[in-house]
Order: sequence, then C-alpha cells, then structure tokens
Amino acid sequence: MATRHQSRAAVVSLLYAHDIGNPEVRKFSEDLLEEKKIRHKQREFALGLYHGVLDHLDEVDAQIKAHLKDWDFDRLDHVDKSILRLGTYELLHTDLDRAVVINEAVELAKELGSDQSPKFVNGVLDAIEKSNTQEAKEA
Repeated sequence: MATRHQSRAAVVSLLYAHDIGNPEVRKFSEDLLEEKKIRHKQREFALGLYHGVLDHLDEVDAQIKAHLKDWDFDRLDHVDKSILRLGTYELLHTDLDRAVVINEAVELAKELGSDQSPKFVNGVLDAIEKSNTQEAKEA
C-alpha cells in the first residue's frame, strides 16, 4: 500500500508533466497513479491534491512569486516549482499540520531536486506559512 509520501511524489510528477507542457496529463492522471500502485484512499488523497493545485494554480503561483527573493518564477526548475506548488496548495487549502507539509516538501526536494532544492523549498514555504499565519492573526 502506498504512503502519503509516495502519493505526494506522484502528484509532483503529474505537476511536473503539466508544467513542461503536457496539460493532457490531467486526462491520464488516474492511469499514472495506478502504474505507481497508488490506490484507494491514497489515490483519493493524490487526486485531491493534484486537482486542487490545478484548480487554484493562479493563487498558488501568486503566493510563490510573492515570496521568492532574487528568483524569477519563470526560470525556476520545474521540479522545484512542482514541489512548491504542491506545498503551497497544502498550506493554503488543507488542514494538514503545517510542519508536516513543509517537511514533506523538503523530503521531496531531497529526493527529486538538486542539492540546493531542500533549502530553497524550505525557505519559500516557510515564508508563505509565516505570511499567512500573520495575515490570519491580523484578520
């Protein structure tokens, strides 16, 4: 049985495919999850995350862009961008523990990204979390 971590890794691969110019991947997302043996509750979890990111892509990207320091969003590595999109969506639209969301994103960056990816992903997601926590306190 697949874990949530494996489900998130599959979502990152779907987001990556979408980002590099294959928007048709949405039609085949269930088949791709089946290939990775992601089934039942983990499939629901993965599809919820995947569709959630795509449904809120403009908002998610705006949050990422607002918290990038000295980086051009359009020049981000596709893997890093996909991990950031997933993590940002989870921070903004799920009730999952924030530390768990950021830790999972960092672990995915260690597995799938470059040597600099974990620190970069951690910094951006931490800034997004702090910003949204501050806004919630002020509201």
